[in-house]
Amino acid sequence: MKITDVKTYVLNTTSVFVRIYTDEGIEGVGECSPVVQSDVTAVYVQKALKPKLIGKDPRDTDRLWDDMFFGTFKIGGMGTGPNAISGVDIALWDIKAKAANMPLYQLMGGATKKTFKMYKSIGGGSRDTPEEMRQKVEDGYNQGFRAFKIRMDWQYRQDRRLKTDLEMFRVCREWLPDEVPLSFDVNNGYSVSAAISQGREFEKLGIYHYEEPVLPYNYKGIREVADALDVPVSAGEQEYTRWQFRDLIEVARPDLLQPDVTKCCGITEILRIGAMAEVADMQIIPHMTQPSIGNAASLAFCSTLRHPERPHEYTGPRSDLEALFQDPITFDGATGTITLKDDPGHGLVIDEDAFKAAIVTAYE
Repeated sequence: MKITDVKTYVLNTTSVFVRIYTDEGIEGVGECSPVVQSDVTAVYVQKALKPKLIGKDPRDTDRLWDDMFFGTFKIGGMGTGPNAISGVDIALWDIKAKAANMPLYQLMGGATKKTFKMYKSIGGGSRDTPEEMRQKVEDGYNQGFRAFKIRMDWQYRQDRRLKTDLEMFRVCREWLPDEVPLSFDVNNGYSVSAAISQGREFEKLGIYHYEEPVLPYNYKGIREVADALDVPVSAGEQEYTRWQFRDLIEVARPDLLQPDVTKCCGITEILRIGAMAEVADMQIIPHMTQPSIGNAASLAFCSTLRHPERPHEYTGPRSDLEALFQDPITFDGATGTITLKDDPGHGLVIDEDAFKAAIVTAYE
């Protein structure tokens, strides 16, 4: 089997999709992270990665990963390069699983579970009042979610609104039933001292996990916070490779690791990160933004882990994304869960008419 073409699309959903075609008619579809400039990522796939793929066997995922990562390291760095590689790598694994007539999780080694409790990840905290955030939580509860995280989106602005952050969490925590977990994502917005003092107050209020409390590159600061608190501290969505996760594990020592399969160079690399986490006896609870192909790939990976018991991130159902697929992955509002498909590959097949209507820019 040989790769004959690679095409990349920026969609009006803010998604970046990669479609890879083969001489045997098997197509793979992947998704890059939408958190960086979409057109830059799409161009990178076409100009830097596509030439390294044409004519190669898509099932040689390790070898192609090496070609893409090491062959473009000086121009890709940490950001656009890994985001682009992620979309390509997910598409390659989609082909590999379809060629083997297996669901993705089975090709990865088999599932320990296939149904996952999801937590609703709600952003906008830096702009909302406590009551506005409480209303968002209530809306999510009415959708069927029975676990939540509120995000502050501070974007490296430190210690801006400490008392209001605590009040926002308190209002949401008091509204929710006691058995419903509520976590808090600082989005790197606290200094180490503030993160510790805030964390102690969050603990009194009943926080479930405490995400990215300090700057992502302050590994020693993350460790100080994690050592000072009882609440599980999470980090890792800003890390792109196994080498960065090695340093995060050894130096920062957060309680929970959060790789993002659409950012950390795809399935090939997240499997390696998962093995490192297992050796270190650390749980992985991935970061995930869009409920789409990235979510399907992330949950397939999580299904192979030994300890995937915590709720998993989900921003909530989105009709614009679901419309892109013939049979989308759906959130079960009656149980607050998502169940993996048993179809070959990641299980999401493009609806061509809806996909064509969603294209903003095509890079072919």
